[in-house]
Amino acid sequence: MNRSVVNTDNLELEDKVVSIKRVTKVVKGGRNMRFTALVVVGDKNGHVGVGLGKSTEIPEAIRKGKEDATKKLIEVPLDENGSVPHDYTGKFGSAEVLLKRAPEGTGIIAGGPARNVLELAGFKNIRTKSLGSNNKQNVVLATIAGLAQLKTPEEVAKLRGISVDQLA
Repeated sequence: MNRSVVNTDNLELEDKVVSIKRVTKVVKGGRNMRFTALVVVGDKNGHVGVGLGKSTEIPEAIRKGKEDATKKLIEVPLDENGSVPHDYTGKFGSAEVLLKRAPEGTGIIAGGPARNVLELAGFKNIRTKSLGSNNKQNVVLATIAGLAQLKTPEEVAKLRGISVDQLA
């Protein structure tokens, strides 16, 4: 179940640049240099998004990435101790990110690209393991894909047509 895109009017969004790459296109007259910026935005309260900006200047690429990320914001469920409601593996391309529940006091145990997403989403206690590809862009997108698929106990109970107490 994909989460709907979130209204960004009253959200205080922070952003982090995950990676900046210089891309070269060889043309008849020489080489064209461009930059792509992978940017993650979030309010540290259950909303996070990722975007890609491309431009001839780095600041412009970052600005475009930030705009793209705010358009693609998703809402993620947080449980009472700031963790995920259940374990899940997010997949994108050959990158996989395993998201595991963690008790209070664990903190965010995650590699660089996944950590940026989880911090801005507002998680306090979570364990992750990056499996497969180490490509920053694919790891970030796999993390977002995993977070988008998470369900709260209430949603699961509603889908099964039972009360939350009956879930085991």
